[in-house]
Amino acid sequence: MNTTTLWHITGWEFAALAFAALLVGFSKTAVSGANTVSLAIFAAVLPARASTGVLLPVLIAGDVFAVLTYRRHAHWPTLLRLFPAVAAGVVAGTLFLMWADDAIVRTSIGAILLLMAAVTVWRRRSAGTEPDPDAVTTRAGRAKARSYGVLGGFTTMVANAGGPVMSMYLLSAGFRKLGFLGTSAFFFLIVNLSKVPFSVGLGLIDGRSLLLDAALALFVVPGALLGTWAVSRINQRLFERLVIAATVVGAVQLLLR
Repeated sequence: MNTTTLWHITGWEFAALAFAALLVGFSKTAVSGANTVSLAIFAAVLPARASTGVLLPVLIAGDVFAVLTYRRHAHWPTLLRLFPAVAAGVVAGTLFLMWADDAIVRTSIGAILLLMAAVTVWRRRSAGTEPDPDAVTTRAGRAKARSYGVLGGFTTMVANAGGPVMSMYLLSAGFRKLGFLGTSAFFFLIVNLSKVPFSVGLGLIDGRSLLLDAALALFVVPGALLGTWAVSRINQRLFERLVIAATVVGAVQLLLR
């Protein structure tokens, strides 16, 4: 990791990272997937590879808060079906990061963000059915879980961008708001913790990056509290439109850098 960069960020750059950390907390307790905006901010302020290592502990802080808030609403059959496929995706993402340089990672993040924005738009337009979350135990449900799990594991390892993939999967599986938030909370806490050894081995997390994380984690808490307050009040349709627009802008910026 280019740790020198971490000590030479400007006040405005730190403010941008702090806002991104606040948005992580908000997304974990209110609108899952909104942290794609945080991903774009981190990758714009920091080197693309370094940004994934700095962002990961911030995401874990948000995951812990989400688990404490929604722990009673997790759907464990879905989680148990997803994890083997996700593990395969994480390994594939790790192998990709072993040879990809900063430019390739930055371009990949931008492309992934655009893909996730397109997927989110498609999911919103095709919504309308009311499937049963317990359908994950059927043959079709297992195949669906495997495909989404591999893609989610790869995107979360390469770019911490598995949120939109899992959001689309959980919504398409018929999860209501609390079940969605509880299941995704445990999913991302377990997956993100499992990514830590890989990130350390790749040099994406070290002592200096953790010091920056300690400062940024302070901003996750108010974001999570705001999300807990807003989850029953927010106009999610408008917010999703704003998230999609911000994600596209961030992705285009990364692709043009």
